[in-house]
Amino acid sequence: AGLLLVVLALGLGGIAWVFRAVTGPLAAMTAAMRRLAGGDTGSAIPGSGRRDEIGAMADALAVFRDGMIRTRRLEEETALARASAEEQRRLGMRQMADGFEQAVGGIVGTVSAAAGELQATAGTMSTTADATARRSSGAAVAADRAAANVGTVAVAAEELGTSVSEIARQVTDTSGLAQAAVVEANATAGLVQDLAQAASRIGDVVSLISSIAEQTNLLALNATIEAARAGAAGRGFAVVAAEVKQLAGQTARATEEISGQIGRIQGSTGEAVTAIAGIGTRIREIAGVAAAVAATVEQQGAATQEIARNVAEAAAGTGAVTTSIVGVAGAAEETGAAAGRVLVSAAALSRQSEHLAAEVRRFLAGVRAA
Repeated sequence: AGLLLVVLALGLGGIAWVFRAVTGPLAAMTAAMRRLAGGDTGSAIPGSGRRDEIGAMADALAVFRDGMIRTRRLEEETALARASAEEQRRLGMRQMADGFEQAVGGIVGTVSAAAGELQATAGTMSTTADATARRSSGAAVAADRAAANVGTVAVAAEELGTSVSEIARQVTDTSGLAQAAVVEANATAGLVQDLAQAASRIGDVVSLISSIAEQTNLLALNATIEAARAGAAGRGFAVVAAEVKQLAGQTARATEEISGQIGRIQGSTGEAVTAIAGIGTRIREIAGVAAAVAATVEQQGAATQEIARNVAEAAAGTGAVTTSIVGVAGAAEETGAAAGRVLVSAAALSRQSEHLAAEVRRFLAGVRAA
């Protein structure tokens, strides 16, 4: 029961620690999001240096903040352009009102000048908005291409991880086969050594047979000599002794041949034992190299998994950038549309001023004619 309480206390402590470790950064991230929602783009984003999900959220929030800054800057530039156009229009209207008090001709000239300036300003504004929209579209295409490339890299990283796992499995199998080969080589070396010992024992037997053949040859020689002394009575015994001597000679030659073959077998088995020992050493070296390769492949597998995780985070960041660029492009298109409407209005004002000038000329002509 005491151990259960200790385990329960440790579990609750761990849960509390994890809760604090997660809720603290999330609370800070939530506060940063609220500040951004309130329009505060100058505050720092917590957790931007971390390499976990909190860090990924911080990076995405930073991208969102940068998009807000760019959008706000574009809105400010648009507002300044509109204010400038409005100021130019108001200046023209004031000049037209002042000139109206002096002369009708000054009014018409001022209206024409104001219309020209308004057209130029609206044209510049429209060109700037179109260029911004084109750049935003190009940036969006580049961001989409980058997202596609990041996706391709992610797939390649996954395939690389699979290949690394397969290589690790094959290296492990190779190491196991090498160990089995070492065992087989050792067993083969033992069998060859047994063969060498058996050949040595056969050599001993052959030496014994050779010794017996030499003794038989001596006995046959002695028997031949005794048969010769016996004369006609020992003639048959002499024939048998000669045959025995001949067989003893053949046995001696056969034992010499067998001894030579056994010597060559012993030499070959010695070389085989040495070669098998060398093979065992090489196989053990291969097993060691395979183990080192397996460790390296395991490290590469971990690195590949880290690369895949980073690529996934980069893909998320690229998606956020694409969204921000699309928003900027939309704002630029709206600005261009507004500039187009101002340009249409300026053209209409220019036509009206020309019509007014014509009416004034006709009026003056009528006055002069009168």
